Amino acid sequence: MAASALELDDAFLAMAADWRGGGGGCDEAAFDAHARALFAYQVRHNEPYARYAAACGFSAAKPPRSWREIPAVPASAFKDATLATFDVARAELEFHTSGTTDVVAGKHFVERAALYDVSLAAGFDRFVVPERTGLRFLNFVPSPRRQPHSSLGYMVGYVSVLCGDGRAGYFADGAALDVAGFTSALDDAIDAAQAVCVVGTAFALLALLAALETAKRCFAAPAGSRLMETGGFKGRTRVVPRDELYRRLESALGIPQASIVAEYGMTELLSQYYDLPESRSSTLRIKTAPPWLRTLVVDSAGAVLAAGEIGFLRHVDLANRSSVVAVLTEDRGYATQGGIVLVGRELDAPPRGCSLDAEDLLALRD
Repeated sequence: MAASALELDDAFLAMAADWRGGGGGCDEAAFDAHARALFAYQVRHNEPYARYAAACGFSAAKPPRSWREIPAVPASAFKDATLATFDVARAELEFHTSGTTDVVAGKHFVERAALYDVSLAAGFDRFVVPERTGLRFLNFVPSPRRQPHSSLGYMVGYVSVLCGDGRAGYFADGAALDVAGFTSALDDAIDAAQAVCVVGTAFALLALLAALETAKRCFAAPAGSRLMETGGFKGRTRVVPRDELYRRLESALGIPQASIVAEYGMTELLSQYYDLPESRSSTLRIKTAPPWLRTLVVDSAGAVLAAGEIGFLRHVDLANRSSVVAVLTEDRGYATQGGIVLVGRELDAPPRGCSLDAEDLLALRD
């Protein structure tokens, strides 16, 4: 008998709890079995995805032989169809994509917030705050109260409560930064010897650096402080290499580069990648993820590439029970021992899922 949503969710939550508690979470065999069970569930309950899978040659009657064969929809498909396994009126979370060129926002509906919360908490605990909580969060992202459909805002708001001291501050509103408010809050934390966690996109952090350098301000953040950079430059024209950005942040804030963690996530996924701890003192930062998020590197035709070869990233996320388990991105990188290395985006040769692209998915709009 096919697994129900409740059975799939309970299995995933147990897997995440095991890993968060120091266990293995899932090995290759368990990952493969759960991913294929999710595919079987999703083609029964997600009609646009079922049609897409059929165009790729798969169905409930002809399932993939392994998780590596599960058809991945292009991330842009979340703009073209409602990719959900349930009545979205029951969604506990609704995330919208953002971007500088999107006319129509993509929407990712999540039936149970626990699927996101548990995945997020486990990864954040392991890779950002493994040794302590009670940090004071100083965030350069909009407050989730102001942008309730931002997955980044929700993420930062959640961990600020989970791991924070109850005095989180938000110092970004759109493109505007409250640098004076941030410096006052950081001064207060330094006076109280209170370790902080600064969170922001690369572009916001670069703007912060420019303001601090103009004001000739620098700080010595308390021991145990850390910084999480997320979101990249999002196609902005002001771009600096990340190793330069991190050197300047260390100089300005007094947070060592080894305590600066870059997070890689997407609105279309409920799990995240983070810099591998042992790679944070290197210019080559390797990203790793909880064992329920695995990634294949593929060429523009969808063929899997060998380790070290640069291609597009195709993610399989077991937390994505509410939508689609496999998502193809335009992010580029390569596989290496311990995880993946990001190298940016390729605009000239967008990836194609099962010989279909996002325009083809317009026919699947429901």
